[in-house]
Amino acid sequence: MEQKKLDVVLGLQWGDEGKGKVVDVLTPSYQMVARFQGGPNAGHSLVFDGDGFVLHTVPSGIFRDNTVNIIGNGVVIDPVILMEEVATIESKGVDISGKLVISKRAHLILPTHRMLDAASEAAKGKSKIGSTLKGIGPAYMDKTGRNGLRVGDILAGDFQDRYLALKNKHLGLLSQYDFSFDITDYEKQWMVAVEALKRFPFVDSEFFVNEALEKGTSILAEGAQGSLLDIDFGTYPFVTSSNTLAAGVCTGLGVAPTRVGKVYGIFKAYCTRVGSGPFPTELFDGDGERLRQVGHEFGATTGRPRRTGWLDMVALKYAVMMNGVTDLIMMKSDVLDGFDTVKVAVAYEQDGRTFTAFPYDGGAKVKPVYREFPGWKTPLSGLRRYADFPEAFKQYIAFIERETGCRIAIVSVGPDREDTVLR
Repeated sequence: MEQKKLDVVLGLQWGDEGKGKVVDVLTPSYQMVARFQGGPNAGHSLVFDGDGFVLHTVPSGIFRDNTVNIIGNGVVIDPVILMEEVATIESKGVDISGKLVISKRAHLILPTHRMLDAASEAAKGKSKIGSTLKGIGPAYMDKTGRNGLRVGDILAGDFQDRYLALKNKHLGLLSQYDFSFDITDYEKQWMVAVEALKRFPFVDSEFFVNEALEKGTSILAEGAQGSLLDIDFGTYPFVTSSNTLAAGVCTGLGVAPTRVGKVYGIFKAYCTRVGSGPFPTELFDGDGERLRQVGHEFGATTGRPRRTGWLDMVALKYAVMMNGVTDLIMMKSDVLDGFDTVKVAVAYEQDGRTFTAFPYDGGAKVKPVYREFPGWKTPLSGLRRYADFPEAFKQYIAFIERETGCRIAIVSVGPDREDTVLR
């Protein structure tokens, strides 16, 4: 009998591609949704029935009935943020009980992790990486340094002792910085939230997921951040602290590579980036500001204005290759409705040479080589069939498919669940 495979949905740019909406649209076809990496720096926005939600740790299938949601071992969890999120969801009348399980192997973000994050970023001055200051980097450092606390440790009789040992280690590190802080209130909230977490099943997620696959359960793995922020293959050091590529599913959930089926790669019809780091197609003109305003490009988690620019085909092809993408999903196409001309970077120029391979330094010093397309000057919002798309927009889609060698299976033409065209 053929093995049941798990499908993956992830971002192909620098995050903020619209993963939450896509997972929400796809989940009717899946019985489980599993987050496999990242922490509460994620801001997965969902809009339906005239209401908006932003999810940070909870998987985006939580609003669908009969869908089990798993926070996998590759995720780092701040109990305070998670329980606040749970309270917000339940305040909307959504029953979470029986729909959310947490891996025992997921690591915890301590209050002192947040302080270490803030102190480290402040000390970097002008060379700061643009951290969301949620303590994610320091939590992953403790994980790889073999010092971390995990969700399963909450049930241990000596949990308080383990917590104090790690806290004191952090306080020793913090004493090296010129940084004042007070965690008293947050620590109290943290301890309350840790107790509250116990209402959810703590599971051996590697067995939970594999046994579900053996039973034929359909599972969608949900990534956070974006491929170009991968700790190994992103624009290092301006990256996140986890593996955001499809390969991260295997270590973040405990499944074999042979268990991965479809890989849905999400990208915006243009590019955005939050924080520092290379961004070859970044715009500093009226077009860039127009993308920001029309696309509401402000961070769902931080509220920071996002940097904006044209679609970067060099970077997109790199991300498609690294993830083994089987289906592309294009988001925010409608934001380009009003442009007379739409540009796409098809190569980079540097030191007198032109090339199309994504560079080691992430394109810090390159100049993009653009191809121009006529704008479609037609509102896409409200269109529900590919056949109804304007010809200029169809040409834009066809060009991307030719360049990437990958089919665009879904086109989003607005923020709502309904503004989605399946091809």
